[in-house]
Amino acid sequence: MALVDLNKPVIGITMGDPAGIGPEIVVKALAEPEVRRRARFKVYGLNELLAYAADMAELDVFWWRDQHERVTRDYPQSVVIADYDEVDWLGANLKKRPTKLGGQVSMQLVMDAVDDALAGQIDALVTAPISKESWRLAGFKYPGHTELLTARCRAKCSAMMFVGGPFRVVLATVHESLFDIRHQFTIGRIFNPIDLAHEALIKWFGIANPKIAVAALNPHAGEEGQFGDEERRIIGPAILMAQEAGIQVEGPLPADTLFYQALDGRWDAVVAMYHDQGLIPVKILAFDKAVNVTLGLPIIRTSPDHGTAFDIVGSNAARPDSIKAAIHLACDLVQKNLKHKIKNYK
Repeated sequence: MALVDLNKPVIGITMGDPAGIGPEIVVKALAEPEVRRRARFKVYGLNELLAYAADMAELDVFWWRDQHERVTRDYPQSVVIADYDEVDWLGANLKKRPTKLGGQVSMQLVMDAVDDALAGQIDALVTAPISKESWRLAGFKYPGHTELLTARCRAKCSAMMFVGGPFRVVLATVHESLFDIRHQFTIGRIFNPIDLAHEALIKWFGIANPKIAVAALNPHAGEEGQFGDEERRIIGPAILMAQEAGIQVEGPLPADTLFYQALDGRWDAVVAMYHDQGLIPVKILAFDKAVNVTLGLPIIRTSPDHGTAFDIVGSNAARPDSIKAAIHLACDLVQKNLKHKIKNYK
């Protein structure tokens, strides 16, 4: 295989849960020349599973493989599998479901990749789907990638931004029940995603003076307290704090009209109060191409906006659109981040 330009950025990709569709979508995405032209790629995973996925998709092996301990930033190949060959996954004859071993393997891949990102061995991280149940079976308490990455990077706070279609949506709360959300509300819970979105839009998306909208929690933004007082008591003061810090932000605005207006590009990002409020419009317009970006970390991390899809594993039916979008966005963010650093240095 031909040597490549070592000046290209290095994008790390974790394979995700071995029992899920991660191996398939990673192989299918990187098989496309337009993707491989963007950067060099280090895939944290099991070579036997990736090769099996390629065979199922009738794709020739296009990568180099080496033991994960030996793969460094200067590895002279376009795509290299950092192979965790000490794991005999196929020999374990495991089914397409959450397992303790799947949780152990996927966790190790992420932990090593994050450490490499912090050490400058990779320039950005793209994570394929993990199973929260597999992590639980393996004894890990993290409910997902975001919480693990926040802890591993020792970040003060973080937020999930979903990029899809015309939207950039940041969530104030994530994996919490609707009945519990109002009890989790504090001014900081609303201010932090506004602040993180503002910083990311400038640093990673190259928007000099970003405009942000904040959704209300209650119908009609509470109707002056008739349908709840969270807008006046918590969301409004958080917005005022952000405005006093120099952030261009409006709200709280009724969510049912806010997203309609966001379609016209009125704002550069929207802060939603809870998971489905923000994710339904994104998935309606960009179900197969939505990308999750973690804000607040010292590293760039993106991921596809879907799960492990255990039910279609082995059928060659998984589409790589979302992880391709995650890879392309990671490459874009690396470039924008570099330009931002150069501009500030000058």
